[in-house]
Amino acid sequence: MRRWAVLIVAALAVLLVGCDKPRVVPIGDAPLRYRDEIFPQTAVTKNVQYGSAADQFGETQSLLLDVYAPVGDTVTARPAIVWVHGGSFKSGDKSSSSIVNEATTFAKLGYVGASINYRLYPSGCTTNYQLATCVQEMTDAQHDAQAAVRFLRANATTYGVDPTRIAVKGISAGAITALHVGFNADDPGDSGNPEFPSTVRAAVSVSGAKKLGTANAGDAASLLLHGTLDTVVPYQWAVDTYNEATAAELTTYLTSFDGAGHAPFSDYGTEMFEQTRNFLYWEMDLPAAAH
Repeated sequence: MRRWAVLIVAALAVLLVGCDKPRVVPIGDAPLRYRDEIFPQTAVTKNVQYGSAADQFGETQSLLLDVYAPVGDTVTARPAIVWVHGGSFKSGDKSSSSIVNEATTFAKLGYVGASINYRLYPSGCTTNYQLATCVQEMTDAQHDAQAAVRFLRANATTYGVDPTRIAVKGISAGAITALHVGFNADDPGDSGNPEFPSTVRAAVSVSGAKKLGTANAGDAASLLLHGTLDTVVPYQWAVDTYNEATAAELTTYLTSFDGAGHAPFSDYGTEMFEQTRNFLYWEMDLPAAAH
């Protein structure tokens, strides 16, 4: 009876405030799983191989991730987030501080997180994403991240993951990758775990935009968090992504930080966390998830 009451209240909360789900705080008595910190400690399993792929020199590269999970959790089917670091597709690491902080915070709410490394290239990408080398870099990153999604499904029992509730979030180049995962499940690549689907329920982008593929019905819901004065990934690209997703009748949100530049965590970090938390709660239907 209590479970039904929670579901009804949650549904009413969304209806009362319209469709702006990133701003709808989940309702329920504290501590509420997936909204509040339930677990004071998290465990990190580092350098788990989730796949392999040939790099630009034709050499096979092992793909590694770190798993973040709450300590003392008895739930065995938890929502999961694949975290993708930034670095212009030429640098960065799964242990970057912003990723570690978010993966740890969400694990304390009851999520499982997988922070991934993916293939990087010395040339990287700047604002000219139409270059053939840049397209290859973005495609490789997408395929690697999709392999990580499939890895979580393949090992759902081992890591206590609900295979129907997987999301992806990234920053900068990682945000571009997250959106490509959300919009291009039909282009899965061959970086590992081919027998499982690459679909995700939701994709969150901090200072990213979609540059590959086409938005189609059935693609992931998306949340774009972007500064209007971003000169690394231009704000208009995020607007274009939002417009394309809207035209495809997908669930999508664009939060614009007026006057902010690239990845504005210092000024808007709390708001970006809260919107991500709320968005994932509703889009992955967490009132109906295991508690």
